[in-house]
Amino acid sequence: MIFVRARRLLPPLSRPVIRRTLALTFSVALLAVTAPFLSPAVAQPAAALNNALAQTPQMGFNDWNAYGCNVSEALIKSTAQAMHTNGMQAAGYAYVNIDDCWMTHNRDSGGHLVPDPAKFPDGIKGTADYVHSLGLKLGIYEDAGTATCAGYPGSLGHEATDAKSFASWAVDYLKYDNCNNNGVPAQSRYTTMRDALAATNRPILYSLCNWGQENVWTWGAGVGNSWRTTGDISASFSSMLSIFHSNVGLASYAGPGHWNDPDMLEVGNGSLTATESRSEFSLWAEMAAPLIAGTNIASAGADTLSTLTNSRVIAVDQDALGRQGTMVSSSGGLDVLAKPLANGDVSVALFNETGSTATITTTAAAIGKSGASVYTLTDLWSGAASTTSATISASVPAHGTVMYRVAGGTSGGGGTSVTGALHAVGADKCLDVPNSTTTAGTQVQIWSCNGGANQTWTRSTSNQLAVYSGSGQMCLDAYNNQTTAGTKVEIWPCNGQSNQQWTLNSNGTVTGAQSGLCLDVTGAATADGTLAELWTCNGSGNQQWALR
Repeated sequence: MIFVRARRLLPPLSRPVIRRTLALTFSVALLAVTAPFLSPAVAQPAAALNNALAQTPQMGFNDWNAYGCNVSEALIKSTAQAMHTNGMQAAGYAYVNIDDCWMTHNRDSGGHLVPDPAKFPDGIKGTADYVHSLGLKLGIYEDAGTATCAGYPGSLGHEATDAKSFASWAVDYLKYDNCNNNGVPAQSRYTTMRDALAATNRPILYSLCNWGQENVWTWGAGVGNSWRTTGDISASFSSMLSIFHSNVGLASYAGPGHWNDPDMLEVGNGSLTATESRSEFSLWAEMAAPLIAGTNIASAGADTLSTLTNSRVIAVDQDALGRQGTMVSSSGGLDVLAKPLANGDVSVALFNETGSTATITTTAAAIGKSGASVYTLTDLWSGAASTTSATISASVPAHGTVMYRVAGGTSGGGGTSVTGALHAVGADKCLDVPNSTTTAGTQVQIWSCNGGANQTWTRSTSNQLAVYSGSGQMCLDAYNNQTTAGTKVEIWPCNGQSNQQWTLNSNGTVTGAQSGLCLDVTGAATADGTLAELWTCNGSGNQQWALR
């Protein structure tokens, strides 16, 4: 059999190239079995996923990029042993994930999936027991269609049975692919497996792999712990660059327990140079992406391991604040990204997309830092420390990335020029102008994030939070200049007054400059349509916000 692994160079709203293609012949009997699942009905929006997993982006290994269908118990065990001894486990890599081709081509008489006895003589349970004995966790692969991408039995119509099998085998992670889906809407298929996993009462991290189709980022948080935002990556700089551009603008949808996934790491694979591998690792960390290594771990060289285990860069990815970095500026292939961190620092990535060495420059103010005469910069790759009064700059090699951790002063949430959704962290919703109205005095609310103009806010240089643009622009406003708890927060024509000035604090709160009160989701409710107001700051989750 010949497998063709395809990557998508189209933007995420376009239909991607199919993940892997395989010449498959399906029988009439198979079509008869799958006919009941061809309904075009779209699932209702799912309740927020609450499995307490992936509070920071998951870290681990997956065999597909390096081995394709050549998976086996011996490979998984040797990889787990290597991760246990080479520093990867200590660095935070927890999951050892099996991809496609692990099973036989037919279910048993009871309709259960059967691990290939030649590849997995101890079964998946025996493999899991070994991986667990090392303090690691085991992941497995299935598909939300009638067959996997390599032609093995899929889970469409068998979700409850397969979820029970995974739980009985002590599986900790499910990567759920999208091949042979018969046109059934993704949200319906993926939600069915979500509910089947939940019914097992085993904590299983749920990774959606539907290639960025059907705007998965707008509904993925209620269904899975992460979702692929693009087609498959390949081990080339051009592929990595395309996927980076597709993923970087989706920051408002990510957060603790639910992450944008730009696919597995190609560090150590293909044509990627050491510099390009460090760029991929830097950018994935800056974007709070899952870090799933996809190379031959047991034979990995020193450069590959030093990249994969850089504790300073990993700390950015695993930061407890859970914000995905955003693009502060991009000009001529020279990019600046900023990611606020839980302790008030900001991680800055200076990425050179071009083929020549270039100087990339930004400022403390542009990344959201203020209030200090001197800032400390820690180079996250070299470990060297330096100071600056304002300018952050580096000579960056072709295809390279310089990362700094910037400390000092106060952090304003990622830069005065940031435009994005104002994410209500506690409710996992976005600050929203009801019905996209432009009527002055309309009280704002929280609503499921959808990327609309009525959920897109710009933090201005005068500390205003503006929605819409041009003649229709409005600003977030404390009603009638009031400064008491319970004051409604509304939209009003921008006028620069202090009741329209807001501080985005490093602890996640947004305070009114005039009142000192916090932007608050009324009653700590999480339902669509819950109104926002001012309230005494108390550190609760309903006062935590992220502009990204």
